[in-house]
Amino acid sequence: MAFETKATIASFGGKLLKLTHQSTSTGTPMNVNLYLPPAAIAGTKVPVLIYLSGLTCTPDNCTEKGFFQAHASRLGIAVVYPDTSPRGANLPGETDSWDFGAGAGFYIDATAAPWSAHYRMETYISSELPAALFAAFASSLDSARVSITGHSMGGHGALTLYLKNPGKYRSVSAFAPIANPSLCPWGQKAFSGYLGGGGGDNNAEWKKHDATELVKAWKAGDDLRALVDVGTGDNFYKAGQLLPENFEKAVKEAGVKGLELRYQPDYDHSYFFMASFSGDHVEHAAKYLFA
Repeated sequence: MAFETKATIASFGGKLLKLTHQSTSTGTPMNVNLYLPPAAIAGTKVPVLIYLSGLTCTPDNCTEKGFFQAHASRLGIAVVYPDTSPRGANLPGETDSWDFGAGAGFYIDATAAPWSAHYRMETYISSELPAALFAAFASSLDSARVSITGHSMGGHGALTLYLKNPGKYRSVSAFAPIANPSLCPWGQKAFSGYLGGGGGDNNAEWKKHDATELVKAWKAGDDLRALVDVGTGDNFYKAGQLLPENFEKAVKEAGVKGLELRYQPDYDHSYFFMASFSGDHVEHAAKYLFA
């Protein structure tokens, strides 16, 4: 699949490529940013960290404000910044609200009409996009060493894709993830629209896309290799949109090991929070990508 390079930007000794391509999963053009660290520019095949953005975001938000490139440059890791939804599908109601439709794909494959025709972000992120990138940048990206991270809705995406695909990713981390979407307003709105039905805790289809439910199926003693940060000053956390405590409880009850959940005093939901701890998350990925 051919990528068109819209821009090449020098960044921390490496190159940030702004790419676009036609997606077979979504049936629309998709934008993605790819950061190649100095090691990749010099000819070394490097591991990959996929970063999934939150509601309303594009590939540019974290690229410009998350400071991932600074740490990835030093450690020799490529960073992939996909978009958060299809763009321009022109579905009825697609742009009516900020937390559903455009910019809010929730990293799942919709099954309800009309969204099922285009909103297939799980397939796009977990299969189509990496396959295309590894083919197009075969000399730079190591397909055998991939980790995943994300923020808010993207934290939900990172956790669920990691839990659904054991062995695909070396590690997972999340900033302020929507950790129990079946039971929070954001998740209930998205799941009702994309998957249909209702009932939250009683909906079996919803549970297939809920990290708190998915982790219950992991074998006791398994190493989750997960780092999660949540700010105690985050108004969305205070409003019950994130529910990390439910995820932590499910991990403990399942006997699963390897979750480091940190509550960061006073930090909010913004990129100030993310930029403050992005180094820790890239280091967390590096620990497993270079193991």
